[in-house]
Amino acid sequence: MAATADTAYQQCLNQNCRATLAVDQTAFSCPKCGDLLDVIYNWDKLPVPKSLRDFEAKWSDRLNPLSFSGVWRFRELLPFAPPDQVVTIGEGQTLLQTADKVAQFVGLNTGKLKLQYEGMNPSGSFKDNGMTAAFTHARMVGARRVACASTGNTSAALAVYCSATPFGFKAIIFIGSGKIAYGKLAQALDHGALTIQIVGDFDDAMERVKQVADRLGIYLMNSVNPFRLEGQKTIMFRVLEASGWEPPDWIVVPGGNLGNSSAFGKAFIELKQLGLINRVPRLAVINASGAQTLDQLVTHHGLKWQGGAPEMTVANNYYGELDSKGLKASTIASAIEINRPVNLKKCLRALDFCDGVVRQVSDQEIMDAKARVGAGGLGCEPASAASVAGAKKLREEGIIAPSDTVVCILTGHQLKDPTATVAYHGTDQENFEKVLGSRGVRRAGFANRPVVVPNDLDDIIRTIALYSETANA
Repeated sequence: MAATADTAYQQCLNQNCRATLAVDQTAFSCPKCGDLLDVIYNWDKLPVPKSLRDFEAKWSDRLNPLSFSGVWRFRELLPFAPPDQVVTIGEGQTLLQTADKVAQFVGLNTGKLKLQYEGMNPSGSFKDNGMTAAFTHARMVGARRVACASTGNTSAALAVYCSATPFGFKAIIFIGSGKIAYGKLAQALDHGALTIQIVGDFDDAMERVKQVADRLGIYLMNSVNPFRLEGQKTIMFRVLEASGWEPPDWIVVPGGNLGNSSAFGKAFIELKQLGLINRVPRLAVINASGAQTLDQLVTHHGLKWQGGAPEMTVANNYYGELDSKGLKASTIASAIEINRPVNLKKCLRALDFCDGVVRQVSDQEIMDAKARVGAGGLGCEPASAASVAGAKKLREEGIIAPSDTVVCILTGHQLKDPTATVAYHGTDQENFEKVLGSRGVRRAGFANRPVVVPNDLDDIIRTIALYSETANA
């Protein structure tokens, strides 16, 4: 698994630059042109499995921490690190659930909707997949201070890996004012991270953390870090694993900073290149309407990958318009409340390779989908439900067929943002207006409100009887 200069390196994404760096160099953008970096492998010089089924042998080796990890048991497909440098806390023990109740809501046939539940990771979100890879690289290069800007999940995962591993990592977290759910902030604080709250939003925090990391030599843990995306590729490997190695028709994923969609695209590009799959799923990336940059650029402004030379002035002009109008991202789905996604170009590549589409969904659609996901047995945070809301919209448009096999990625646990859940289902009108009503969300038929009854045995029994009759109707 150990990489050498001949087997793995970093390369600039810019087709006019293509500068290369060694794997053990620390740079979070190209030192020549400032563009994004990729981790590249010379596969013909590496031991590559002949079939994805070869990974099933790892199941019998689960006392080995590398084989237990749902990331590192696929280590032959992210071979940049020596085994003795891997930082793992048992991430990736996730679930692909067939969700027929949710399928009915979306408009799919029985058995055709599956939910990939990343909330089962140690920190409660998909971020752990990327963090184990990025912390491994940080250990390889001797880093000790690590930093991120975050809407919540990144900071929680970073803090967990610092506190749960014995390598002396110190966590520094930048958040925007009022832009983090308490469930996530609680994790960062509880796990001992230095948490710096600035006046501004995520985009402001992201700009500052990059400046601070550059000036102080701190290792940057946001998904601009290409090693983060190497770990996030494995979400797709586990989806394939749980599907008997048969690719679904669609992968639907929320779009915030676009790390997941970028990583998924890279995973399928490499699997196809290696001959390990013969068919590539289509990719759907779903924005929240209050943070709709990707949908605007791709669907309405025609921005495309164009063989690696996208017309980025389209994006820059759009960002300039946001600035001139003072427009900030605003959505109940705080995990994807981002206007300037750092992985935009890599996402364009993924959309191109996977024949992808982009859509946006309202906070109302997100919260209604979230309620149906919860009623189906898996609770998720609002941003996760954007994938289900997006699948429903694509089904209504006829883009997704009722017979298609669709995998929606649930990126984070229900308890990451309980405030939104309680407001949606609860009886406190003032709290509802503060949390959801102010965002245009109305009370919907999917709300499961508490029933208030007198402290009287007969009244309680009548309420239970009425509920039973209704449930069986």
